[in-house]
Amino acid sequence: MEGVAGIVDWAQCLAGGEDYALGRELLLAEVNAAIDGALAAGAAEILVNDSHSVMRNLPPGALHGRAQYLSGRFKPRYMMQGLDASFDACLFLGYHAAIATPGVLSHTYNPRAVAGARLNGTTTGEAGLNALVAQHFGVPVAVITGDQYVGPEAAPFCPGLVHVPVKESVSRYAARHLHPDEACEAIRTAVHGALSTVDELRPPDIPLPATLEVDLASPDMAEQATWLRGVSRVDNRTVTVTDDDPLRLFGTFVTLVYLTRSLVEQ
Repeated sequence: MEGVAGIVDWAQCLAGGEDYALGRELLLAEVNAAIDGALAAGAAEILVNDSHSVMRNLPPGALHGRAQYLSGRFKPRYMMQGLDASFDACLFLGYHAAIATPGVLSHTYNPRAVAGARLNGTTTGEAGLNALVAQHFGVPVAVITGDQYVGPEAAPFCPGLVHVPVKESVSRYAARHLHPDEACEAIRTAVHGALSTVDELRPPDIPLPATLEVDLASPDMAEQATWLRGVSRVDNRTVTVTDDDPLRLFGTFVTLVYLTRSLVEQ
């Protein structure tokens, strides 16, 4: 939701915020634009995985194309829940930059716990991490939308990815946006173009075994992260894990995220 044109503040992204209704409206429009582009390219089945915050931000009946809707928290595969080898492509909509990047509302999964992440030594946000799941199932990542930073961050992990910048970050809480109608048209056009040649797209090909380093907000979080099998501590706040199975590596990271969320809540 943070990568949608017109959004620059948590009050637009979280239930109870004074501008949340506007945020939902803007999000729905961009999702439907992507659906329209996919349908125009010949898509026969579309699954929308609501992956923001409590993961129930969209009105299911308002989705175009009779798209299926996956919502709710505590999904084992988090933002990539529902993906399997039967899909031809996946789209990353409304993405934000990694916590280390000055993008709009930048963070990496849990902004109160994760201070940085590197996959095979390259800084990554959520797109690169989620690409591990796409790689496991051999599904290309066709399009990513958001500010000017999300495309370059995802490019090392997603070959042939089409980046649709719908806004330009001025700071973490300010941006110059395309008009919502222009943003939707750009998304619709990009998705149609990318999926029209879907047979030519390639899935992620992250070299394996892959090493993931995660910087955490505090030493106690780093220590407790080592309770997970394969995770070791690099220094006071950094942990690392290496795996030759991309899905298992992603699962370790998601478990770490759920663990840090419970620690923050305490």
